[in-house]
Amino acid sequence: MPKVLAVVLASGGMDSCVATAWAAARYRVAMLHVNYGQRTEAKELECFRRLIAHFRAEKSLVVDAPHLARIGGSSLTDPSMPVPPDDRPGEIPSTFVPFRNASLLAIATSWAETIGASRIVIGAVEQDAPGYPDCRPAFYEAANRLIELGTRPETHIVVETPLIALKKVDVIRLGRELGAPLELTWSCYQSETAPCRNCASCRRREEAFKEAGVPDPLLQQERQRRPTQRRKDARREKKPEGK
Repeated sequence: MPKVLAVVLASGGMDSCVATAWAAARYRVAMLHVNYGQRTEAKELECFRRLIAHFRAEKSLVVDAPHLARIGGSSLTDPSMPVPPDDRPGEIPSTFVPFRNASLLAIATSWAETIGASRIVIGAVEQDAPGYPDCRPAFYEAANRLIELGTRPETHIVVETPLIALKKVDVIRLGRELGAPLELTWSCYQSETAPCRNCASCRRREEAFKEAGVPDPLLQQERQRRPTQRRKDARREKKPEGK
């Protein structure tokens, strides 16, 4: 029996990378990325394109949704709002983008119905999403009902959340088991050049790799890159003006 086609929402981050690896082991993969004015938009898009090549996606699509940044209300899209270094238990952090995942699922559903995909895979993680309302299982149960009501009668699209019950350390373990290229992912909320290691997302990633007892391949790459970058900077400084 031929594999069905799945639309995978791929941000360029670690969770969506592992979700893509999970999907690729089961389905034909169509990878979808949404630019919504986030601080690290360019870096996330770069990572997405590398992941397309790695997973040899059958289809890919990049959609711009600038209205989320114009609406505002999140430190991920509003540079005047500080990105918090920690998540406070019981509070929804400023990094929450209001109703973002509903917008992403709407785009994914439109594309899935158009290309004949019967699955939508998203790497939502409830336990490590600090109070985000749209990372709860109940949200995706409701989304599936909405999709059923809002698509053609012959369309059967199901949203799957393979990571929803995992902790971040378990996401890493699953990713390693599936051979997911975690070194191609980006988690930092603030920087596009090197992980700041100070924002809540960087800290969660670093703590999870420590708990897993394995090095973060992204940080290993960064350590290897630094001496090379310093040498390039030194050569530029020595280069005579006008040449």
